[in-house]
Amino acid sequence: MLFPTFAFGLFFVIVFVLNWLTRPHPIVWRVVIFGSSLFFYGWWNWRFVILLLWAIGSNWFAGNKIDRCRQLGLQDGIRAWTTVAIASDLALLGVFKYYDFFAVELSNLLGIGTALPLLELTLPVGISFFTFQAMSYVIDLRRGVIQPMKPLDFAVYLSFFPQLVAGPIVRASEMAPQIANRPDPRQVPSAEAFHLILRGLFKKVVVSSWLASNLVEDVFADPEAHSGLDALFAVYGYAIQIYADFSGYTDIAIGVALLLGFRFPLNFDQPYRALSLRDFWRRWHITLSSWLRDYLYIPLGGNRGQTADLYRNLLITMLLGGLWHGSTWNFVIWGAIHGVALVIERSLPIHRIHPLGRWAITFHVVCFAWIFFRADSFSGAWEVLSAIATPSGDTKQLNVGLILLIFAAIGAQFITKSASARLASWMSSRPTLLQGIAFGIGLVAIDLLGPDGIAPFIYFQF
Repeated sequence: MLFPTFAFGLFFVIVFVLNWLTRPHPIVWRVVIFGSSLFFYGWWNWRFVILLLWAIGSNWFAGNKIDRCRQLGLQDGIRAWTTVAIASDLALLGVFKYYDFFAVELSNLLGIGTALPLLELTLPVGISFFTFQAMSYVIDLRRGVIQPMKPLDFAVYLSFFPQLVAGPIVRASEMAPQIANRPDPRQVPSAEAFHLILRGLFKKVVVSSWLASNLVEDVFADPEAHSGLDALFAVYGYAIQIYADFSGYTDIAIGVALLLGFRFPLNFDQPYRALSLRDFWRRWHITLSSWLRDYLYIPLGGNRGQTADLYRNLLITMLLGGLWHGSTWNFVIWGAIHGVALVIERSLPIHRIHPLGRWAITFHVVCFAWIFFRADSFSGAWEVLSAIATPSGDTKQLNVGLILLIFAAIGAQFITKSASARLASWMSSRPTLLQGIAFGIGLVAIDLLGPDGIAPFIYFQF
């Protein structure tokens, strides 16, 4: 069920009404939200619901065992149950996301006659997101920074539909207090929610879809048939497309959650205005980068130890971060580019470079990495790079409108937060009826501006 569809609109209206009708009755409300989330997730394939239920049941059970062992001071038990829970979560990812990739690579390594059987399973939507949330829950229990959640609370936390399939990755410490609270529907920041939803829909339906259908898809499908200028702007276009697509989903998810009485953490903060790769990762997919920092980079040693240890930890974190996105070598290369760039950045006095130069270098390193992220194979990425390096031929895809859209989207990254806050504040001071009318007009305008059909969000495949 995609956000920008009539089916989701009808679904959300029903859930919105039931949410506030049942809020005074905590158990009923939890059942309603959990059941609605299972329906939402099962819309793609009801079999996926079984995996989600397994993740909920296994991690809640292990979490309770971890808490019990901590109360009794049984360190071996804590380690054992944490290992069991994480192994179970990684097994889900391993079977459905990575088995075929490693089976093919191992078969190629061993040679002819040793081919391993392939499972060719359909990748469950959002499996990487809810498994990461589950792992953060059991790890935080082991660390003693949270208390175990009740069964229904944990079920709501792990399955909550606004962020279930593509984030943001919300931690139990952020979600548990909100599940326990009973917010006042009169205090819901509807203007902020409407602003986020409209902004997200505009990014996805208009910006991302136009760039994909009018430039990016054709160039990446056959780079050799396009000029170097087409290929270069297709890379810029993809940088904007994936940002508009993913941050658009996040905006809608945060807005929808706000209307239901929940506030999610920020997931994007104008990433293309970053002056360094470190700054970029503080602004891009913030909940994933903070997850990798807290549950992988710091446990590896983080900034402690020798300089070589720091570089090793950065490279391992970014390589695994690349592999998290998908089971192809292109994603590993994407992660490696970011890892190596972060190492180089830390080893050089980049602060001496003019800010405009730092921005240009950062932006183009990110765009260079996006080529491998977007291409279907290494050879496909190489063809795009070759097309850019040999700027010849007539432009087939590029036009003034697309160029203006790309530059406008980059320029929008530099709009001050105070300007956006003033707009949101002005809207929130309008009467509720006027807000609703403006929201309806915005939906109609976005529908008219967007191309026919809605492609799935890019991050659904991860």
